[in-house]
Amino acid sequence: MRNLDAQMARFSARLQSEVGVDAEAAERLATTVSAELRFLPIEAKTEILSSSPVNIASRLDELVAFQSYMDQMRMAKRHPAITRAQVLYQNYVCFVYLGDACFTVLAKSAPAGSTSRTCSRFLTSNPVRAFRNAIAHGNWEYSSNFSSLVFWARKGSDKSEPLNKFEVSQEDLDFWQSLARCVGYAAYLHLRAGAA
Repeated sequence: MRNLDAQMARFSARLQSEVGVDAEAAERLATTVSAELRFLPIEAKTEILSSSPVNIASRLDELVAFQSYMDQMRMAKRHPAITRAQVLYQNYVCFVYLGDACFTVLAKSAPAGSTSRTCSRFLTSNPVRAFRNAIAHGNWEYSSNFSSLVFWARKGSDKSEPLNKFEVSQEDLDFWQSLARCVGYAAYLHLRAGAA
């Protein structure tokens, strides 16, 4: 958890101001999420573990493979095709793959006021929710100078509402993705250990 804590500590101010995490948890986010899940009632853990037909070990395997890919891409020679593949893969894993199976369940099952619930609610609320839907439905593109992603989504859940145009900067996207990876890893590492 120390590596994850260290990776997220650089976002400490944003975790506090935008997500609502307290200062101590912002410095040790992965450790905090894992500790909170350790003390969940068995019924809540069972609900999380049974919320998807894909078992926790398989989901964690995908996250480990994803991290390995990301590490390889940091060392790879940069090429536009590789970068585009990385953007697709990263957004899918962080927001679609983890969205319903991890964050939606934690937002409901984690204790009220907990860091786990607070982070999960942030990751399942707008603007992240709108971005997730745009990724899932293919309603996105690069900005003209490639400094951000432009996407179209509804502000609410009413299907008759027209799609609205939004833009997410690389800085915001990096924060959202880092938060998603941290919460996903911390949750799945702890839950896999408890399920074994």
